[in-house]
Formats: sequence, C-alpha cells, structure tokens
Amino acid sequence: MIGVLSEETRLRDEIVSIGRSLFDRCFTYGSTGNISAKLSNGEILMTPTDASLGTLEGSALSKFSAEGVHIGGSKPTKEAFLHQCMYCERIDAGAVVHLHSTHAVAVSLIEGLDPEDLLPPLTAYYVMRVGKLPLAPYFPPGDVALAEAVRERAKSSSAVLLANHGPVVAGKTLKDAQYATEELEETAKLFLMLRSENLRPLTPLQRSYLLQRENSATEK
Repeated sequence: MIGVLSEETRLRDEIVSIGRSLFDRCFTYGSTGNISAKLSNGEILMTPTDASLGTLEGSALSKFSAEGVHIGGSKPTKEAFLHQCMYCERIDAGAVVHLHSTHAVAVSLIEGLDPEDLLPPLTAYYVMRVGKLPLAPYFPPGDVALAEAVRERAKSSSAVLLANHGPVVAGKTLKDAQYATEELEETAKLFLMLRSENLRPLTPLQRSYLLQRENSATEK
C-alpha cells in the first residue's frame, strides 16, 4: 500500500511540475490544456476542469478508475475522453498531454495539408518523438464524435492534431509525452516560419532509419 501511495504522490507532483513548466513557457495559457498520467494499477490522474496548468494543486487532481470512472478529486475536464481514447489505443502509454499550443493550432487551420501526416519530417527529434501527425476533423469540445475520431487516428499514431483545437500526445512516461508535445509545437513553428521557402525535409530513408533506431532502443 505504501508503494502505491508513494507512486501516486510522485505522479501528482510531476503533473504539477510539468504543468507549471508548460504554462510558464507559453505552451498553454489560461485554463486551456490538460495532462494525465497512469498509475501501475491502471488508475489515471488528470488535471481537472477549469484549472490553469500554471497553478495546479496535486491534491485536487481528478482520479479515474482503470475503467475510466471518476472516483475522486475535483470535477474532471470535459476533455477527459481524449485521454481515455489515447490510453485505449496506445496500450503502452503511461501519460497523455493535450494542449491548445499556438503554432500547432495554426497548422490545424491550413487547407491543403496531408490529413494523414500534417508536418514534414524537418528534424530527427521530431521523427523520433512524434513520428507522424494525423488530423482529426473539427467537432465541438466535449462532442462524443470527437472521441471516435481521435480513437481511429490513435490506432496508427501516438500524436493526433485536432482541427481548430490542438494536439493530443501520448507517451510511455509523462516526460516522454511532454517532450513529444514540445517537439511537435516547435516543429509546427518551424514549418510556419519556412512556408515560403523551399524546404529540405529528411528523406524517407533517413526517416526510416531514425524510426528503426528508436524502435530498437524502446525494445531494449
């Protein structure tokens, strides 16, 4: 029992710390965005509704059972289903970060991009941490249809960009999810800065090599 409590305390503290870091560096603003992390028993801790990631309190985080039922803490965010969809499809996920980060949202508004993979492979770390970025069509926040759209795209990617909304990113750990979300936002920023230039993204061979190397490192 003590081990479970210490794990939960650690995760609560980590969610608070990462939330403050993302907020302070302007990856999110106001009460936008939410973070969740999974305990070893399958229960999930999540930032609650109407909470700023910059001023979270560990004791006030929402808590869900392994079956997705709210069992404790503050009232959950209406976007909790986004996290649950990612956990359902990404079996190895230990955390999910959802932001309304400016540059990623801007990319989600551009017509004519490939909805199966919105951003080109501009850097090695984007390829290794994000891989590919499919677009989920727009639905109002809290709409159950958005859950199905996210679930479908999460089958093939650990990151999904919601049209006119923002990214949802899963990772094996909370740090993994954080770093991948930050890499996505910075790559979106680069892409927008360079749209009028002739781009030189990584080649399919270079991209394949990075993904193989990342998969090998994960299996060890």
